[in-house]
Amino acid sequence: MNHPPAPLSTWARNVSPSPTLAVDAKAKALQAAGEDVCGFAAGEPDFDTPEHIKEACIAALRGGKTKYAPTPGIEPLRQAIVDRYAAEYGLKAAPSQVIVSPGGKFNCYLAVLATCSPGDEVIVPAPYWVSYPEMVKLAGAVPKFVLADDRTGFRLTPAMVEAAITPKTRLLILNSPSNPTGAVYSRAELEAIVAVALKHNLYILSDEMYEHLIYDGARPTCIATFSPEVEARTITVAGFSKTYAMTGWRIGTTVAPAPVAKAIAELQSQMSSNVTTFAQYGALAALKEKEKTAAAVQKMLVAFDRRRKFLHAELNQIPGITCLLAEGAFYLFPNVGSFGLKDLDFCNRLLDEERVAAVPGSAFGAEGYLRVSYATSDEIIAKGVSRLARFCATLKK
Repeated sequence: MNHPPAPLSTWARNVSPSPTLAVDAKAKALQAAGEDVCGFAAGEPDFDTPEHIKEACIAALRGGKTKYAPTPGIEPLRQAIVDRYAAEYGLKAAPSQVIVSPGGKFNCYLAVLATCSPGDEVIVPAPYWVSYPEMVKLAGAVPKFVLADDRTGFRLTPAMVEAAITPKTRLLILNSPSNPTGAVYSRAELEAIVAVALKHNLYILSDEMYEHLIYDGARPTCIATFSPEVEARTITVAGFSKTYAMTGWRIGTTVAPAPVAKAIAELQSQMSSNVTTFAQYGALAALKEKEKTAAAVQKMLVAFDRRRKFLHAELNQIPGITCLLAEGAFYLFPNVGSFGLKDLDFCNRLLDEERVAAVPGSAFGAEGYLRVSYATSDEIIAKGVSRLARFCATLKK
């Protein structure tokens, strides 16, 4: 007698696949079939990991660094992270407050798991990174979305945060520079929002993954430095993926108040043990060999800045599109709402008809926009935006 398969879990049934990876996969399938696709979907630098970082990893492999490592990370790397935050922001943390995890995504998820129980609410600013809502749901908590569109520069105001808080609110997520918009909050803006969170005794998850990819004289802000009271409520997530072109290495970092850091480490010990041991020595070289690392990052920044300005100017010349100039990360978030199409339909048709891959804004909680990444070559950007203009012209007829 055949029995139907047992149902999948609530978590498996309710989690949504990553729309950014789905678009990228479809574009890569077309490319594999010989199609000329201009990809604006991927969220990773088109540069290779700097050589000195790779060589440090290779040396660690050859030196036998292939066994289990301490769950929170190897001691020299955690100390180097402490030293970096002290030098760059004046944040004084202990190595015991640092957890190195398998990618910034996992750092964020562990932060939610450590602070939120089933039924708790988490304020998620929209447009949001696609994984935030899923992480919150996987913890049994409830995402509360607050939309800040291009009229506010994609930045929340204190009043917007205040209006979203209920007795169940436990955590506020902030992401500056932002994925997907590239928006960067000023220190004063963040201080005002954080004051609201502090008043309501919330934890703050500050996702600072793109902190070093910043332009036009804007400055990154480390929220945990605002005051001892703020530091005691702030979980700072960053990592190596974006700044050092190390996306495939899967190394993210958390700096958190001691009780939260201890909880995160204990969760990680049961879920992933530790980050790949020899990879951590590559990350250590990124922080220790500062001159080589700075030169590599500067090379990327120059290219990203050039592409950012070119793409922004070209997008705003297309009738029907308006686009703010991002101050950070490597994305623009143009408004395509004037064409009267759902953004998902817009992106599907754009890929089918013009072989241009972009991600619909609705994937980030903001209908009517596109996320376009300029972490790709100048040639692809020029060709892709030309195709986009041609596609938009057909919609205007």
